Amino acid sequence: MTTMIMSSGTGSRLVLDRGPQALLDAVAADPDAPLALGATGPGGHGRSAYLQELARVYRRAGSTVLEGAPDRPEEIEPDAVLVVDDAHLLDDARLRVLRELVVTRRHRLIVGYRPWPRPAALVGLADALRRDGHLVLLTPFTRERTAAYLTGVPEVDRRPDLVDFVHRQAAGVPRDVERLVRGLRGQEIPPGVPTEPPRQAVLQFGPDLEDLAPDVRRLLLAVAAGVPLPVDLLGALLGREPGEVDELIAATRAAGLLGADGRLAPIVRRAVTALSPAADRGAVWRRLTELQLARGGPVLPLVRSLYSAGVAADCPAPTLEAAAEEALAGEPALAAELFAAATAAGQPAAVRQAVASALAGDLDTALRLADRLLATAAPADRAEAAVVAATALAHRGQVGRGVELYRWSGTASAEAFAAVGALAVGRPADVTPPSGDDRAGGPPTLHASAARLMAEGIRDSVAGPPTAALSTLVQAAALLEPAGRAALLPDSPAALAALTGLHCGELDIAERVLDRAATSGTGGPLLARRHRLLQAWIAMVRGRTVVAADHLAAVTGDGRPLESRDLLFASALELGIARRNSDLGALQRRWGHALEAVVRHPVDLFTLLPLGELAIAGARLGDLGRLEPYLREAHLLLARLGDPPLWSTPLHWSGLHAAILAEEPAVADGHVAALLAAADHNRYAAVVAAAAAAWVDVLRGMVDPVRVEAAARGLHDAGLCWDGARLAGQAAIRTSDRRAMTTLLDCARMLQGRPAGAKPGQQPASVDALAGPAPHRLSDREREVAELVLAGLTYREIGDRLFISAKTVEHHVARMRSRLDCANRTELLALLRTILADRSRQAAGQPWPERSVS
Repeated sequence: MTTMIMSSGTGSRLVLDRGPQALLDAVAADPDAPLALGATGPGGHGRSAYLQELARVYRRAGSTVLEGAPDRPEEIEPDAVLVVDDAHLLDDARLRVLRELVVTRRHRLIVGYRPWPRPAALVGLADALRRDGHLVLLTPFTRERTAAYLTGVPEVDRRPDLVDFVHRQAAGVPRDVERLVRGLRGQEIPPGVPTEPPRQAVLQFGPDLEDLAPDVRRLLLAVAAGVPLPVDLLGALLGREPGEVDELIAATRAAGLLGADGRLAPIVRRAVTALSPAADRGAVWRRLTELQLARGGPVLPLVRSLYSAGVAADCPAPTLEAAAEEALAGEPALAAELFAAATAAGQPAAVRQAVASALAGDLDTALRLADRLLATAAPADRAEAAVVAATALAHRGQVGRGVELYRWSGTASAEAFAAVGALAVGRPADVTPPSGDDRAGGPPTLHASAARLMAEGIRDSVAGPPTAALSTLVQAAALLEPAGRAALLPDSPAALAALTGLHCGELDIAERVLDRAATSGTGGPLLARRHRLLQAWIAMVRGRTVVAADHLAAVTGDGRPLESRDLLFASALELGIARRNSDLGALQRRWGHALEAVVRHPVDLFTLLPLGELAIAGARLGDLGRLEPYLREAHLLLARLGDPPLWSTPLHWSGLHAAILAEEPAVADGHVAALLAAADHNRYAAVVAAAAAAWVDVLRGMVDPVRVEAAARGLHDAGLCWDGARLAGQAAIRTSDRRAMTTLLDCARMLQGRPAGAKPGQQPASVDALAGPAPHRLSDREREVAELVLAGLTYREIGDRLFISAKTVEHHVARMRSRLDCANRTELLALLRTILADRSRQAAGQPWPERSVS
């Protein structure tokens, strides 16, 4: 037997769980009491430090402490304390002697061992310790124990946020926490939580890894890939049977390198990756991906993990390509990078990289790759490259060129997209009739079927009833939902259905189809902005300008440039929201950007809505003339298509309002005539035609309150809520009949979202009570007028917004100036700011109702 007095070195500081600490306290309180204690846990969990601390307690009490397993029980002095560590390495004979010492209960015995290996004699010893003594299981630190261990470490005391970093990196393993502490000691840590452990901490794992058996190192490299791996895959990798793999895993866990969940702590993973020879690492990971690919399993999780670690180059090209295909639907940007890596590794995947780049919204890369492939690639790849180029050009407004490329590619989907594009630019003669042979151009995939329905829907929108067009496009959108994330589209069927719904007043259907497209991710990131912008447009038309602005901000807030079609819609939305909020300053600021967007995107059928909105803004700013060439082109396009009422009605409606603002009655009458001519086409056209005729009469002083109210409610029911409220308000301030004025004002407020019969400017009672003490008390209406005056609106703009005349606004301002005893307008404005600021402070948390009528 080898015996020695245990060292009194301090070792690592102990931070124990409640059970082990209670046993330590019991020994300190009564060191002469009998004791048979087993302490077990994986390597690095503090087992040796715990045994040393027990020995130190006994030594301080005057006991003799011996280390090492005896050959025979009689070799141990009766009063000595025997401490045996690493019992899992002892032979069976010595383990049986230790078991006998436990069973006879004549000696104080402390035994430490790892959970693996587990020879039968060690199992017998553990059972005896559990039955006749105490068995302590040493577990990883909790977050609280990690924090306690780090108390007093200067680097952590200065940066308490490092506690979570250390605990997460080490997964609570005490040995690894200590290594991190040593690695952090003396380091100047930059602001922010580190993302990687210090190099000094990683290097401390070197001796542990060098001592491991080759198969254990290969197992660790496989697990370091960062994804769960089935035993059969590991068996094929290591050339072992499943039972042998289980033993290797158990041994690795017992060494404290592999967690109970089968994963590596981040610092261990980093050490395994960084300290293993590059050749070994590459061989293991390459073989692992090959095995996964051969068995038909998903390789993306494995490749993504290696890619994030910066070692994806160790993967073979076919594996990179397979992973890219898996990533295409959900992560097209990652797919593009993986396809590029596969191409660099010798796999011809440039055409798929072009597809992925387009889906990710990187149209510059997509066009560059597609253009090169069109000149150099094999015929099949050239056809796919043509589709990529056509799609990118469609998003950039070059629909005509896109039609040519779609036709040249020759697939069934491309022919359908070419038909959609030809109609969009007003070239019906270029539309190829659908083939009667369903087998022409390839199999009827979801993508091909949806494309064909899109073409049919747009044809119906031009030459048939809007209900048929809308139904067909909604079916196309639903058909594409299961596989739509990876579908490369010039426009989505959901977007076309929403546009059709907007043009025929079916806003509920339009909103729902867009919501479904956004949820399913149809078209990937390339079309996500398109869907969000159309959602914003619907909200704006309904007068919900705050919601519209939120949608718009979600599109433009990331700072990425918009493609020309999206830019045109975004610019029109900015102006439309500003116009409805009577924000003349915003109109003036954004007008130049909007004109640039118009110049960048040629006129087509699917951009008539923003063009009409810009026409109204241009007339409001007195600059309509700069849009006239584009408006003429729009009407020529519609003429080439036979002036389809579905598409022409909203443009005439916008043209009417632009003519009203530009004070061109003859032009306004022309738009009214066009609207009346199309009134029989559909319900929406009839509603808009009736409203247009009533509006022109109102402006000429002929106010029929019954007719106006019916027209306003018709606009509201068709989704044009803001327009309906404005028509009623305009009629109210132009009639001399007090009863008609009251009725129309009530109608306007109801259509705007206020209850009928509400007093002008009526606020909740809790807000009324905050109007301020006399003589600074303002009436509800005066408070509204004061807010809008301070916002910089003119009397006319305030009157339009509140459904009163400019003269009435002026009268309110004069009364406030007199009552507040202000010598001039400047003094009045200063006092109003003070009064409203005081009220805002008092009413914090009580927002005012939104007003969106100008």
